[in-house]
Parts: sequence; structure tokens; C-alpha cells
Amino acid sequence: MGQEITSTRFTEQDHTRFSQRLADETRLAQATFAQGGFAADARVAGFELEAWLLDRHFCPIPCNQAFLARMADPLVVAELSRFNIELNGEPQPLTGLALSRLEQGLSQTWARCLQTAHDEEATAVAIGTLPTLRETDLNLSTMTPSKRYVALNQQVFKARQGRPITLDIASHRPGEPHLHTSHADVMLEAATTSFQVHLQVPAAQISRHMNASMILSGPLLALSANSPFLFGHSLWHETRVPLFEQAVDCGSDQHAQGRRVGFGEGYLGSDPTDYFADNARRYPVLLPLCSDTPDSAFTHLRLHNGTIWRWNRLLIGFNDSRQPHLRIEQRVMAAGPSIIDMIANAAFYYGVVHMLALGATPPEALLPFAPARDNFYRAAREGLDAPLSWLDGRTRCAADILIDLLPMAREGLQQQGLASQDIERYLDVLAVRLRTHRNGAAWQLAHHARHGDLFKLTADYLANQRSGLPVHEWPL
Repeated sequence: MGQEITSTRFTEQDHTRFSQRLADETRLAQATFAQGGFAADARVAGFELEAWLLDRHFCPIPCNQAFLARMADPLVVAELSRFNIELNGEPQPLTGLALSRLEQGLSQTWARCLQTAHDEEATAVAIGTLPTLRETDLNLSTMTPSKRYVALNQQVFKARQGRPITLDIASHRPGEPHLHTSHADVMLEAATTSFQVHLQVPAAQISRHMNASMILSGPLLALSANSPFLFGHSLWHETRVPLFEQAVDCGSDQHAQGRRVGFGEGYLGSDPTDYFADNARRYPVLLPLCSDTPDSAFTHLRLHNGTIWRWNRLLIGFNDSRQPHLRIEQRVMAAGPSIIDMIANAAFYYGVVHMLALGATPPEALLPFAPARDNFYRAAREGLDAPLSWLDGRTRCAADILIDLLPMAREGLQQQGLASQDIERYLDVLAVRLRTHRNGAAWQLAHHARHGDLFKLTADYLANQRSGLPVHEWPL
């Protein structure tokens, strides 16, 4: 959704032409896969990190336009709201020192962001949902000036026939207040900031990796949960999940015609490009901006795909020689708490998903799709304590499953040729996190239980994040 568009108003002819181009490009994607035309030789890692700009009172400050002008870095771009930014990592071949290179690149970009924010009398923080965010912060006056965002808002509410978006989230703990409110714009989406990791693999292996990625989503979400508060309410350990799913609801039903954010409808089959055909069939076009590019650029398919936010999303990109490739965007992890925490989460993902995808028995043969999806939402509600169904047929708490998966992560990273010092460094962080039962959400909830002050929580979180320590070492 980062690409700018040239118009905010569309005609029926625009919709008709776009739909035809989308159908043509979808058929070409299917033919390209059948003929072996997608890249078959690379394993590449990358990431996107969404973050907040805060004022001296730890409230969001809508200054990303001045910030980005001063920053002048193509790796740092705007997000939906004026108080959000997105940092992009340089893709790295998934071998050797890839993980430490990702960490070094993120650390360097983050340091420049902090200095630039300071120059704007602000600061930056990476966190799933901002505890000090007020509902009044989310309105069209704080939308980043972009035709793409204007058009997205218009088209969502056109699909809804002008009806406001209803946000309805019950706390996972009995007796806690229920959050029920409504909004007349899509700005609720701005409250959901994440650490999205990308994985490119040979096209023939992408379906197995995508299915493994979906199966791993529940444990991975429990490992990385960092969003327990919204508008002063203590809700899910990863409140970002129900918030995002409801923020761009385009209709009255809970399936494809309405919810454009979700876990999906099933595993991939032998042809991964059926994913794009399914998107074209299930989801009406939101932004029918037609282009004169050739079908081989997949411009319309990629634009349509960018308005459907599955938690595991399949993408088409291009390598340096302009050959198309397929990659996974794993979207379940929240931003934060610290840089080493995020890279450790990515290391766990890259290691375990490799082992699951290339194992003798496909994991999707051991865990049906419905339990995998249920695992995801249980992990979002209850974090490390969530009861999850796993491949061995047993139901255990997420933390115990994650502890058992650490050796698999280590073996998967070793098989891909990752440096042993990186493997030990990042997996040691996760081992202690799991022993102490302390992810970002757990730290936030414990801090609030002790102090009862979301502003102090945010101030202390910010100070701890700047220290660079992993979250299990943060004091309360």
C-alpha cells in the first residue's frame, strides 16, 4: 500500500477495465508458474517495521511529513497516519551473517530516525499499539496527505454505503471493560503497527513454505505479542489483530466481501498462484487505477493484492534481472519491543518455517486448517498462556510448544548456512524470554498492574527500548 496513485475518483469503466486487466494478469501468473517462469534459485530475507512518532508527553505527534523531508532516506517512508512511519530493510540472502546484517541495518536506520525525530522535537517508538493513543487522535486530519489513502477511505465507505465502522473487542479476561465504539473513517488502521518479515524461496517450494508459515502463526504470535492496550482498555495480548481486522471492514458479513484482513480460507495447493485467483474472485476491487504497463509487470494484480491484508500474504516481486519471484510476507508480529527481540523473532521464523516446509511429512497433513486458524486467534487473545493444538495431536500452552520448537529453529538456521554466532545469539534471547515468560505484552501488563499509569508505562517502555536490552531484561 506504499505506492502512490494518481486519482481518487473512479468510474464504472475504470472498474470494468481494471477487472479485465486483473483477470489477464492472474491468468499470466498461473501460466508463468506452470512454465517455471518464477525465480527458482534464491532464499532472501527482508522486513518492514512500522513505528510511531511521539511528542514530549508520549502522545502521537502528526509530523511525519517534516520528519521524512528531513530524513531523506528511501528506506523510511510514510504510513497511513501522520504520526506513523515505516522502515524497510535491505533484502539479504538467507545465509551466513544475514541476521546480523538485518539487525545492523535496522539499528543504523533506527538511530537516524531517533536523531531526526529529536530535530523535530519528537521521538520514535516501535510498539504494537500505543498505550497513550486517544480515540480522538484517529481522524482524517491526521491522515498522511496521499491520494492513495484518500481513495482507500472513500472506497471503503462507498462499499459500506456510508455506514460507520464498528469496533467491538472484548477483553480476554472476564470482568474487564468491553471496548465498543465506531468510526467514520479508516484511521483505526493507523493504530496497528507491526514488524513484517519477508521470505523469498524457490517458486516450487512456496506453497509448502506458505502453509508452514500459516501453521507457525499461532506460536509466532504468542512469542511476539506486544499490543495489550487500546484507548485505555486492557484487551487481548495482541489487540492489533482484532483491531486491524475490523478497521477496514468493507461490508456487513464477516467473510471475503467484508473483512479484507484475516487468516485466510485454507492452505495453498500445488499451484500457489491460485492464491491470486482466489483474491480476484473473493474481493471486490477497491482501487481500480488502470495502467498501460504490460501484463508481465503484474501491476493490477499487485495493486489489488495490496488492498487485501491476509496475515500471511503471498507477493509477486522482481529480482535485479526483472525475473518475477514469489515471496511470503509474514504479518503477525507486532513492532518492538527492542531491535534484538525483533530480529530474534525473525530468526525463529526463518528457522522453523524451513524445517516445517521441507520435512518429510507436510505439516498441513498433521494439522487441519481450522485448528491452525484457531491457534492464531487464541494466541492473539492469551499470548504465551494460550492453549494451542499442535502437530503431535496434543493441546498445550504456547510457551511449552515454543520451547520445544527452539531446537527445530536452530537446525533450520544451520541447514540454511546461517552463522553459528548469530544462531546462538538470537535463539539464546528467545530461550530466556520463554523461561521468564516475558514478551512485550507480558511486560506491559505487569508494569501496568504495578503502576496503573499508561503514560509512565510508555515512558519506561521508550527508555528500555533505547537501552537496546531484550524485553526479558527490562525492569518494571
